[in-house]
Amino acid sequence: MKILLVEDDAETAGFIRRGLTEAGHVVDHAADGPDGLHLAMSEGHDVLVVDRMLPRLDGLGLVRALRAAGIRTPVLFLTARTGIGDRVEGLEAGADDYLGKPFAFAELMARLNALARRPPMATEATTLRVGDLEMDLLRRQVTRAGRRIELQPREFRLLEYLMRRVGQVVTRTMLLEGVWDFHFDPKTSVVETHVSRLRAKLGGEDQPPLIHTMRGAGYVIRAPD
Repeated sequence: MKILLVEDDAETAGFIRRGLTEAGHVVDHAADGPDGLHLAMSEGHDVLVVDRMLPRLDGLGLVRALRAAGIRTPVLFLTARTGIGDRVEGLEAGADDYLGKPFAFAELMARLNALARRPPMATEATTLRVGDLEMDLLRRQVTRAGRRIELQPREFRLLEYLMRRVGQVVTRTMLLEGVWDFHFDPKTSVVETHVSRLRAKLGGEDQPPLIHTMRGAGYVIRAPD
């Protein structure tokens, strides 16, 4: 395996690196978050071993940046922070496994082998399309028929939510929860206002509407017939 180790403690890094090398693996090492992120983005690794507490960019930030860029290389968090809340936070950030310090090298090796055996995940789409409307999730850009459309962050999130559910009726409650993180009805017209503004930005001369109101139900985005 080709393994990237991101660990700032020199003694721990040396111990792990020697063990992995003796087991026949190729090991790259970075001593801080930005260097680790650079290597993870530019080199093809089978597994990443990442310490959570790193200088300049912590492990959570590193993994979140990788997942946002569409990189699905399996990640094992190696850290002294082993509380339930810490483990949940790490897994939700995009890690695949969690091993607490101190650890037995045999267990580390077994976990890495298990991660390497997992079938690769399907690559998540980085571009969404509905008719002539296109959303680039990495560049955070939206175009329609080649025309660039400038959106505010909330408008972008609203449009992404709709485009991920193309052809499906999306209710006001779903939008409040999925776009605004509201788990209650704020009794305002925030949804209607943003949908109206988004429609105006997506519209153009001789361009049919994409977002439709389903009276009494919600909204649906679909390509023109």
